[in-house]
Amino acid sequence: MDKYAAYVKFTAKAGERDKLTNILMEAANAAQTVKECELYLINLSEKEPDAVWVTEVWSSADAHKASLDQPETRDSIARAMPLIAGVEAIPLNLLGGKGL
Repeated sequence: MDKYAAYVKFTAKAGERDKLTNILMEAANAAQTVKECELYLINLSEKEPDAVWVTEVWSSADAHKASLDQPETRDSIARAMPLIAGVEAIPLNLLGGKGL
Protein backbone atom coordinates (compact mmCIF):
# COMPACT_ATOMS: atom_id res chain seq x y z
CA MET A 1 0.00 0.00 0.00
CA ASP A 2 1.40 3.39 -0.95
CA LYS A 3 -0.84 5.36 1.38
CA TYR A 4 0.43 7.92 3.88
CA ALA A 5 -0.51 7.21 7.48
CA ALA A 6 0.55 8.76 10.78
CA TYR A 7 -0.24 9.29 14.39
CA VAL A 8 0.43 12.87 15.38
CA LYS A 9 0.58 13.90 19.02
CA PHE A 10 -0.04 17.57 19.71
CA THR A 11 0.81 18.73 23.20
CA ALA A 12 -1.17 21.86 23.97
CA LYS A 13 0.09 24.60 26.20
CA ALA A 14 -1.47 24.39 29.67
CA GLY A 15 -5.16 25.24 29.52
CA GLU A 16 -5.27 25.39 25.70
CA ARG A 17 -6.24 21.81 24.82
CA ASP A 18 -9.91 22.60 24.20
CA LYS A 19 -9.10 25.48 21.84
CA LEU A 20 -6.61 23.31 19.97
CA THR A 21 -9.10 20.45 19.80
CA ASN A 22 -11.72 22.78 18.30
CA ILE A 23 -9.32 23.82 15.53
CA LEU A 24 -8.42 20.19 14.81
CA MET A 25 -12.12 19.26 14.71
CA GLU A 26 -12.67 22.05 12.16
CA ALA A 27 -9.91 20.47 10.08
CA ALA A 28 -11.53 17.04 10.44
CA ASN A 29 -14.86 18.44 9.28
CA ALA A 30 -13.21 20.15 6.29
CA ALA A 31 -11.49 16.87 5.39
CA GLN A 32 -14.90 15.25 4.83
CA THR A 33 -14.90 16.65 1.28
CA VAL A 34 -11.24 15.86 0.48
CA LYS A 35 -11.23 12.63 -1.51
CA GLU A 36 -7.53 11.98 -0.83
CA CYS A 37 -8.06 12.10 2.94
CA GLU A 38 -9.30 8.65 3.86
CA LEU A 39 -9.19 8.97 7.65
CA TYR A 40 -8.71 11.92 9.98
CA LEU A 41 -9.60 11.24 13.61
CA ILE A 42 -9.16 13.48 16.64
CA ASN A 43 -8.48 11.66 19.91
CA LEU A 44 -8.01 12.88 23.46
CA SER A 45 -5.60 11.11 25.77
CA GLU A 46 -7.10 9.83 29.00
CA LYS A 47 -3.69 9.96 30.72
CA GLU A 48 -2.19 13.17 29.34
CA PRO A 49 -4.42 16.19 29.98
CA ASP A 50 -2.68 18.39 27.38
CA ALA A 51 -2.37 15.79 24.60
CA VAL A 52 -4.45 15.56 21.44
CA TRP A 53 -3.77 12.74 18.99
CA VAL A 54 -4.62 12.82 15.30
CA THR A 55 -4.86 9.57 13.38
CA GLU A 56 -4.67 10.16 9.64
CA VAL A 57 -4.58 8.19 6.40
CA TRP A 58 -4.15 9.78 2.98
CA SER A 59 -4.15 8.27 -0.50
CA SER A 60 -0.45 9.17 -0.79
CA ALA A 61 2.32 11.18 0.84
CA ASP A 62 2.01 13.70 -1.99
CA ALA A 63 -1.70 14.18 -1.25
CA HIS A 64 -0.91 14.80 2.40
CA LYS A 65 1.83 17.28 1.53
CA ALA A 66 -0.45 19.11 -0.92
CA SER A 67 -3.13 19.42 1.75
CA LEU A 68 -0.74 21.43 3.92
CA ASP A 69 -0.50 24.09 1.21
CA GLN A 70 -4.26 24.70 1.04
CA PRO A 71 -5.35 28.16 2.29
CA GLU A 72 -7.79 26.67 4.82
CA THR A 73 -5.11 24.38 6.22
CA ARG A 74 -2.57 27.18 6.42
CA ASP A 75 -5.12 29.29 8.32
CA SER A 76 -5.81 26.45 10.77
CA ILE A 77 -2.09 25.93 11.33
CA ALA A 78 -1.58 29.66 11.97
CA ARG A 79 -4.39 29.67 14.56
CA ALA A 80 -3.17 26.47 16.23
CA MET A 81 0.55 27.26 16.49
CA PRO A 82 0.25 29.65 19.49
CA LEU A 83 -1.63 26.92 21.39
CA ILE A 84 0.93 24.15 20.81
CA ALA A 85 3.81 23.31 23.14
CA GLY A 86 5.04 20.37 21.07
CA VAL A 87 4.32 18.04 18.15
CA GLU A 88 5.41 14.44 17.66
CA ALA A 89 4.61 12.71 14.37
CA ILE A 90 4.87 8.97 14.05
CA PRO A 91 4.79 7.92 10.38
CA LEU A 92 3.30 4.50 9.79
CA ASN A 93 3.72 1.76 7.23
CA LEU A 94 0.05 0.98 6.65
CA LEU A 95 -0.61 -2.68 5.96
CA GLY A 96 -4.44 -2.72 5.89
CA GLY A 97 -7.37 -3.54 8.06
CA LYS A 98 -11.03 -2.76 8.54
CA GLY A 99 -12.07 0.60 7.18
CA LEU A 100 -9.48 0.81 4.43
